[in-house]
Amino acid sequence: MSFTLSKPFSYHAHPREIIRQFTPNWFTVTMGTGVVALALNLFPLQLPFLHQIAVGLWLVNIPLFVLCTALYLARWIFFTRDAMPIFTHSVMPMFLGAIPMGLATIINGFLAFGIALIGERAVGIALTLWWIDAALAIGFGLLVPFLMFTRQTHSFDSMTAIWLLPIVPAEVTAASGGLLLAHLATPAAAANMLFFCYALWAFSVPLACGVLVVLFLRLVLHKLPKRDMAVSSWLALGPLGTGALSLLVLGHDAPGVLAGLGMADIGAVAHGIGVIGGLVFWGYGAWWLFMAAGITLTYLGEGLPFNMGWWGFTFPLGVFTLATLNLGVQTGMAFFTIFGAILVVALAGFWLMVSVRTLAGGYRGYLFISPCLASRNALSPETGLNS
Repeated sequence: MSFTLSKPFSYHAHPREIIRQFTPNWFTVTMGTGVVALALNLFPLQLPFLHQIAVGLWLVNIPLFVLCTALYLARWIFFTRDAMPIFTHSVMPMFLGAIPMGLATIINGFLAFGIALIGERAVGIALTLWWIDAALAIGFGLLVPFLMFTRQTHSFDSMTAIWLLPIVPAEVTAASGGLLLAHLATPAAAANMLFFCYALWAFSVPLACGVLVVLFLRLVLHKLPKRDMAVSSWLALGPLGTGALSLLVLGHDAPGVLAGLGMADIGAVAHGIGVIGGLVFWGYGAWWLFMAAGITLTYLGEGLPFNMGWWGFTFPLGVFTLATLNLGVQTGMAFFTIFGAILVVALAGFWLMVSVRTLAGGYRGYLFISPCLASRNALSPETGLNS
């Protein structure tokens, strides 16, 4: 995933420098925190205060997302020249996809937690944010690959799973849309949302699967990436976990949505595709889950440098966990429920570990570093450096 310089540019960084160096990979914090809240809320065992902890994490995630948005907008307003190199950098633009994915966890939280807190207003807020999220997902899903084709320099041997980041948001938005179906006012509105969400799924999942095929070949021919990109192997779980979750969520409500419009047959087919398709993508994701775990263990002997890329331990595993728990509900198989519970515990452990390291690194200042800005400065004649 992302990388940082081996030495911090400062300790206790000045707010001005934090804004100048702020990059969209910080939105992975909101992705990870949000998905942990949603996973804890679905934990199969009823434990004291677990729901309250989930609600608390979601409530914390909202101002966190607002803060990240404000800092990144401030960078573009006050340091436009320093922000522009992101479009030609080979890594950092991928994290623009983290913005709509982080927002999606907040939208889902309005439906899971917000209705109990503020009533039906939560649905209206979620729906408004969903359309913003869809626009961002489609926009970044087109913009970043186009920049990869036209303005950035990439090579096969340096490819990692971060190529998935701008592609995946559309299917994440599709899953969120599936959760909204039951709350829409009319059957026609629900049907329109349903069909649009299937289109969003197709906008993302086939392309992501193609990237995974190429990634497999790259790993065979060029072996593992550098240590600072080690956690990127977990990102492969993202499109597969969300691909399964989207089909399950959309298929679950499709019969009820379409029956009222005289399309009961299509609804039944969508439900069947949801369960079977969810199982297929879950199995594909399970392969990458065990492979990512093995790759991480391989790196542990060399030591893994901490950077913001460690948040890759959270959201991809989180959506795979949600898909696993959903399969347990829809198939009635105890295996998925038990395995999903184990994954929730692992996810919470990863989140706690990475959060503590991030708070320490943020306080010291060394995590506020812009690789694209560092690359530009390294190439500038004023620095006396040429690499």
